[in-house]
Amino acid sequence: MTTFSYRFTKNGQVLISWQGRLVTTLRGEPARVLLGQAAGRDEPAIQELLRRATGNFKHGNERAVVRR
Repeated sequence: MTTFSYRFTKNGQVLISWQGRLVTTLRGEPARVLLGQAAGRDEPAIQELLRRATGNFKHGNERAVVRR
């Protein structure tokens, strides 16, 4: 399961991260809508909202990191 997290800033932005890396920043109305939808929901529902808010940021053609 993918792990998204979000953080609300003082200036009204929502920073959405995936596995600790910033993926997208929502500002204005989209940020307010997301926060309103996330209020009172359980973790799987919030993960789905964050997944949708990020759009299609992973396309399946990313190379795996090979550490030697």
